[in-house]
Amino acid sequence: MNTESFCHLIGGQCEAGNATMDVRNPATGEVFAQAPKAGEALLNAAVTAATDAFPAWSASPIDERKKALHAIAGAIEEHVDELASLFTREHGRPVPAAKAELLGAAMWLKATTMLDIPVEVTEDTDDRRIEVHHVPLGVVCALVPWNFPILLAAWKIGPALLAGNTLVLKPSPFTPLTTLKLGELIKDVAPAGVINIISGGDELGPMMTSHPGFAKISFTGSTQTGRKVMESASRDLKRITLELGGNDASIIFPDVDVDKVAEQLFEGAFHNTAQVCVATKRMYIHEDIYDALRDRLAQLAKDAKVGDGSQQGTRFGPIQNEAQYRRVLALIEDAKANGLTLIEGADVPEKGYFIPLTLVDNPPEDAKVVTEEAFGPVLPLLKWTDVDDVVQRANDTEYGLAGAVWSSNIEQATATAHRLDTGTVWINQCLQSTPFTPLAGAKQSGFGQENGVAGLLEFTRPKALFIPKADTVA
Repeated sequence: MNTESFCHLIGGQCEAGNATMDVRNPATGEVFAQAPKAGEALLNAAVTAATDAFPAWSASPIDERKKALHAIAGAIEEHVDELASLFTREHGRPVPAAKAELLGAAMWLKATTMLDIPVEVTEDTDDRRIEVHHVPLGVVCALVPWNFPILLAAWKIGPALLAGNTLVLKPSPFTPLTTLKLGELIKDVAPAGVINIISGGDELGPMMTSHPGFAKISFTGSTQTGRKVMESASRDLKRITLELGGNDASIIFPDVDVDKVAEQLFEGAFHNTAQVCVATKRMYIHEDIYDALRDRLAQLAKDAKVGDGSQQGTRFGPIQNEAQYRRVLALIEDAKANGLTLIEGADVPEKGYFIPLTLVDNPPEDAKVVTEEAFGPVLPLLKWTDVDDVVQRANDTEYGLAGAVWSSNIEQATATAHRLDTGTVWINQCLQSTPFTPLAGAKQSGFGQENGVAGLLEFTRPKALFIPKADTVA
């Protein structure tokens, strides 16, 4: 058992609280640490601290806010080795990939400081000038998932603080430790109460979304939970941003070079053990190259080392938590029960939440493994022959987060991309995002947007000023 202690960050102070919860290493399934567990009292304290800090922070110069974000990024970079080791123990991802996320989060925070809040002039005549300013909302509730706990926290911390809001952030109960440790490292980088971090169990999230002290909720997670967040927020008209699930399709045209694209397609589906909301969940391969690409992907799965992320050479770690592990196993068992052909990759350790990288060979379109988001290393490969048909099949889902089109004919690929009903489409690439480009889901994949100026403005409200050019008072 790890004897290191962890604490909430509330009002600039490290608060241990009276309750704890177990944190498991998914590579072993064993409890290795205790995290503090907040309840109503500590939540109220965090909201009060954020409320008290808001007037001064919202009135502070934007350069001061940018300085704080640079300091948070600097703390991550300075302690990246320590944080990465902890990240791997609670998350399961191999250490090099853990470092990549941490440094990516630091980069994201720095890049956010390159954004500015625009002032729009909608009229400028001899009589008057109308300016639309974007002002902060107040206290923001940030709910972060377990699959990218630090990067997705940065996606919320950066714009929330830059816009002049204060923040109470809750990491997933499955991956709270790295975020709490970061809280200890940054407790003095901004005025007390500007950023607060509390951890807790599944009951803490609903307490937060229903709390009257929050002006906005920024949530990343499943569509099912997102609906509950939206319902809770509606009771007092909180602003919301929801980045939710996806069943993302990739369409592979027959003119691709199979040997050149196979590795990229493989990574686009299985990165982070396929626990990525925008990963390829359904791969539509033209029948002319289906067998060749299937066999190449199968060989990559056989060659990839799956295991404990702390061991050198591991490329893919375990499923992060037992509940998700059981869900993915259930999909595999359903596929087997229905006589589908499964192609398994390399052997995996018996202990821990490990599942082999698995391909499903041309299942029917109504199979659960096709219609449901696995969020784990199970990838259905499906044949197609007609473009109109494959676009219809790709769009035949309640989700609309991302998709990809692969072809040596960029004009053809672009035309197909325009027809996909998703918020993001990549052409001959995958899993790309930038701090300057909004991510927004269609249909049941989200509400609002993150990143870029559009994502920054999600943390503000417009305020129109009608300014006369001459004295108009009688």
